[in-house]
Amino acid sequence: MTQLNNKPKALKPFHSGDIKILLLEGVNKTGIDILTKAGFQVEAHAKALPKDVLLEKIKDVHAVGIRSKTQLTAEVLAAAKKLRVIGCFCIGTNQVDLEYAANHGIAVFNSPFSNSRSVAELVIAEIVALARQLGDRSNEIHQGIWNKVSKNCYEIRGKKLGIVGYGHIGSQLSVLADAMGMQVFFYDVIQAMPLGTAKAVESLPQLLSTCDFVTLHVPETPETKNMIGAHELSLMQKGSYLINASRGTVVDIPALAAALKSGHLAGAAVDVYPSEPFANGPGFLTELQGCPNTILTPHIGGSTEEAQSAIGVEVGTAVSRYICTGATLGAVNFPEVDLRMPTSDSKSVRIINCHQNVPGVLKQINKILSNYNIEKQICDSRGTVGYFLADISVENEQEIEAVNNAIASIPENLFTRSLW
Repeated sequence: MTQLNNKPKALKPFHSGDIKILLLEGVNKTGIDILTKAGFQVEAHAKALPKDVLLEKIKDVHAVGIRSKTQLTAEVLAAAKKLRVIGCFCIGTNQVDLEYAANHGIAVFNSPFSNSRSVAELVIAEIVALARQLGDRSNEIHQGIWNKVSKNCYEIRGKKLGIVGYGHIGSQLSVLADAMGMQVFFYDVIQAMPLGTAKAVESLPQLLSTCDFVTLHVPETPETKNMIGAHELSLMQKGSYLINASRGTVVDIPALAAALKSGHLAGAAVDVYPSEPFANGPGFLTELQGCPNTILTPHIGGSTEEAQSAIGVEVGTAVSRYICTGATLGAVNFPEVDLRMPTSDSKSVRIINCHQNVPGVLKQINKILSNYNIEKQICDSRGTVGYFLADISVENEQEIEAVNNAIASIPENLFTRSLW
């Protein structure tokens, strides 16, 4: 009896060794290893490149991996004639012109959740440090001042923690704080299921006015810009604490400094700023410097070995999978499309097409493919971009080239490529 071979076929580009990948800003070794083992040419740099060097380097690469310092603007992306995918080895994608990338057939992937635990643990540490004024006591000891006090120093057990934004970080923080005996409340514009004993509140003002500690975990959007200003700070209880480990634009820094200096707030911890340096070194200034019981850190919420390793795996895998299968799951600017793998005994070739999302394109593509056996296909769109995958049976490379050229000749085509 003949058994069917259901083992998935390992797809790959026709010449995977010709795929060039540029990795910048010290991408973790886990990401480098994944891309190298896939057979790609990988060039890795420990730091961001000067703009003129980046413009030259990016001309020839098919994929680029960055963290938060490299700015992939429309000008830079216009120089990248072969670029098909960008891997942001971090949470944010603000450093990439996502619209330009999408409209030119460049998919962008990031790692929105891999550092959630690291950020949550940092916030817990900051809550304890603020409650005990550890930053001020440490600075005094470094200056040779012995100042043993208990006034205005507290246990966090029984205190009320307000979490603004109950996503992956906020919910993990909720569990940790609950385990330490805090009363947890949260506010989110999206309905979320409370974990442990956490309770949702109906409005931001309600949360601000009732909690001892308020911590922010929201994205950078027009709606969240300066969402915590002078008015919101005035709603907070006298002697309460504010923590921001989300985005620098969320808090009005001068207003926060005034609330700390006046004594309305008992302390704050800030890890993100409206404007941050592109390189380590002296010279950074903020109005929060010198404020009492204020912990200032240089955007290190996700800067742990564990988080960076996980980010390397997640983004490296997404980039490799996109190149080798066409799957766009997790892309931030593309339709999210996947197609089950053909079996190992299949002679099919996968056609991948990205096009302008206008009426009539699919009709033209399917007319070209109608001369072949189509094993399976899928298409989806997002905004101005349409994305199409199809596995077809062909006899030889000449036929594959003919299909590619025919689809590429469609005026709305952004790119067409094949995997076998």
